[in-house]
Amino acid sequence: MAKSGNQKLKMLYLAQIFTRETDDTHRLTVNDIISKLGAYGINSDRKTIYSDLEELMHFGMDIVKERDGRNWYYYLGKRDFELPELKLLVDSVQSAKFISNRKSDELIGKLESLLSSPQAKLLDRQVFISGRVKAMNESIYYNVDKIHEAIGRKRQIKFRYFRWNIKKNTELKKDGQFYVASPWALVWEDENYYLVAYDSKEEKIKHFRVDKMLSISVTDLPREGEESFREFRLPEYTNRHFGMYGGEEKTVTLEADNDMIGIFIERFGKDIPVMPADGTRFRTRVNVAVSTQFFGWVFGLGENVKIIKPKEVADEMKEKIERILENYK
Repeated sequence: MAKSGNQKLKMLYLAQIFTRETDDTHRLTVNDIISKLGAYGINSDRKTIYSDLEELMHFGMDIVKERDGRNWYYYLGKRDFELPELKLLVDSVQSAKFISNRKSDELIGKLESLLSSPQAKLLDRQVFISGRVKAMNESIYYNVDKIHEAIGRKRQIKFRYFRWNIKKNTELKKDGQFYVASPWALVWEDENYYLVAYDSKEEKIKHFRVDKMLSISVTDLPREGEESFREFRLPEYTNRHFGMYGGEEKTVTLEADNDMIGIFIERFGKDIPVMPADGTRFRTRVNVAVSTQFFGWVFGLGENVKIIKPKEVADEMKEKIERILENYK
């Protein structure tokens, strides 16, 4: 049998076929394997296929051989990641608010490549979270890497920091001047990544939302704040209550001060309607599950936020406040 030009790649293609096309419910006969190699321009016979499978097993691939009737079937058994494990990872990536939609899709695509194509389709169907508010700053993927580099090298970083304005645009804080800080830790809290750092000018520990950081660079300045972090306890620092809330879904109109627009955009997304109430306040309509957690969220924003309608939701808020007040009389 004449050898083809792709013969040197035979083992690589064979490993790829088993990785991408087989699992415990999708098996191949030797004739199937010969046919699939032929599609790559590689000539094979049964004798060499048996030898090749032995080599793959010797290399460490878990090639399983099973008899069904009069035929023998082969497939890849154990993998580095099993389907249930990758489902958990995909759920985590898809749910992570700090990863943008585009980056989520890229990461999920890479995770799917660790499975057979049929299993990858099952993994794709596992993702039910759609329309979820995700980070809009694509650079966060690389911001995290830069911060880890600075922490590893014990160096300070400089960066710009932005916020949302009433027009739903981003604007740089401090008129675009660079912040300089000594990074000590990264923490994932409230579905966002935060940098915990030491501010030498203010001589205190501060935290920054990583997805709001821009133009991060590692400086040659040595990291500072070691004394402040000597007795620092990250769990105590990040001990805040955030939770999912459930209840009857309603469209609620809220009124708030203009400088609170960022809180609403980050909670409900950039597509919320924004209508001026007067020169200093705005109104917006959002769909929420009306629950104790929702009222707690509104209450936590203080006197500058008010539920306007529906009336029954505003009345329920008043009743809850009155009941809480009774506890302190």
